[in-house]
Amino acid sequence: MDNPAIPLAQRFRGYLPVIIDIETAGFNPKKNALLEIAAVIVEYNSQHELEITERYSTHVIPFKNSELDAAALKFNGIDPYHPFRMAIEEKDALELLFKPIKQAAKRNNCSRAILVGHNPAFDIGFLNAAITRTQCKRSPFHPFSTFDTATLGGLAYQQTVLAKIAQAAGLEWDNEKAHSALYDAEMTAELFCKIVNRWKRLEEMGV
Repeated sequence: MDNPAIPLAQRFRGYLPVIIDIETAGFNPKKNALLEIAAVIVEYNSQHELEITERYSTHVIPFKNSELDAAALKFNGIDPYHPFRMAIEEKDALELLFKPIKQAAKRNNCSRAILVGHNPAFDIGFLNAAITRTQCKRSPFHPFSTFDTATLGGLAYQQTVLAKIAQAAGLEWDNEKAHSALYDAEMTAELFCKIVNRWKRLEEMGV
């Protein structure tokens, strides 16, 4: 992708917002397996509004000796060992996502990426655990700062559940697709863009 006409460096204090969603086999990032990860990159268009520009996702092979919680697998509907998952090792999954994120940060003159998520403490916890396990030395993400769409949704739409915020924002929500990492990341990204763009318009109106 060519360098954007309006880089994002000045909008978020030098950070590139990247929406991340992770599906797992439990709640403990050090014990439970990371099973699916998606990243959605957002950038300015020619009207100086945020929009989705790139999407990436992959299924992940459970790391060695990881624990798989049956209740978590029932909730997200993932069979970790299904032959058609086309899953890859954690290290390869991080490399797959980190390369385009670094390229996007560079073309937007951003120093690094910042994770945007819905209740992102969960996602950044699993991401950081995977980074540690794979000994990744060049993560593009800030190690602990995040943007939370649950908080932003509560501010902008009086809702904190992703599906309810999306509906309040006028976005279509498909329960059948929910809890797929890519679908949830895309919907979170659409919501994040909508809130940021809405704030921009309010500022322009002097509200």
